[in-house]
Amino acid sequence: MQLPIRAIFVFRTVARLGSISKAAEELAVTPSAVSQQVQALETQLGLTLMSKVGRRIVLTEAGERYFATINDEVERIAEATNLIRGYRSVTTLTVRATPTLSNKWLLPRLGAFLDRHPDLEVRIDGTNEPTTFRREVVDVEIRHGDGRWPGLFVEGMAEEDFLPACSPDYAPAASLTAAELPRFRLIHSVKSQAQWPRWFALAGVQPTERWARVLFDRSHMAIDAAAGAMGIALESTLMMERELETGRLICPVAEPPPIRLVTQWIVCPHEHLRQRKVRLFLDWLRTERAGWEARRRNARAASEALARRAARKPAPAG
Repeated sequence: MQLPIRAIFVFRTVARLGSISKAAEELAVTPSAVSQQVQALETQLGLTLMSKVGRRIVLTEAGERYFATINDEVERIAEATNLIRGYRSVTTLTVRATPTLSNKWLLPRLGAFLDRHPDLEVRIDGTNEPTTFRREVVDVEIRHGDGRWPGLFVEGMAEEDFLPACSPDYAPAASLTAAELPRFRLIHSVKSQAQWPRWFALAGVQPTERWARVLFDRSHMAIDAAAGAMGIALESTLMMERELETGRLICPVAEPPPIRLVTQWIVCPHEHLRQRKVRLFLDWLRTERAGWEARRRNARAASEALARRAARKPAPAG
């Protein structure tokens, strides 16, 4: 029996994208030609591999098993074919992420991922708009929110600490009490899940006057404003990582109340997890997350040790 290589490749593309029209666009053929190839493969196998549910293409149980079996093999065949032609294949990974995460956390690390996987091209789509995976060509999204998106693979990026932060030129580190903060200009990130009223409530402070404030709709703008000595921001240590490590931002409050939240989530359709490029990216994200969490624990332990030493230090003789 002649192996239907073309039909297998077309089926894999449809299964990967979940759409005949998207597969046709990627393969530069008509949707009718795609359907004919899939039907020919089903006829040769004697199995129904996919069915149409509304506008979506859904794999049958047999189709799921077949796709899982051939996916990596077809990708290796494609790579080997391109190598023998004398050039390396390039696969594009499209990642959608919030502007702040893209700018403050992802981009400083991305070069290491690209160096490790030179066969991959990465396209970063920096937007807060959630992906409609049925209509958009996005492989993975890092989405801001509460993590409740039924029907999708969802994994928390990391538990973030939210701290007051400012330039050391605006106020020295650990120099203020929570009750003193309303005397200063407070920077608001209006879409953040951690807001100043909640922070004051946790600190047991009831401001009696309206404080001076400036508002931004992007956290990276609030972080940059704080680093520029415009005021004190309430932001995530995940997003402020570089500024905290370099000393451009410090926490001006001696004993800030803890706010720990997961606000960034890795999101994609479950079937995208079968793609090699997605698996490589998620493995890399998890490694980077583990490194960040280890550094955060070490920094927290060092800060607590410093505070204990300061508490034990005898007061100077009067």
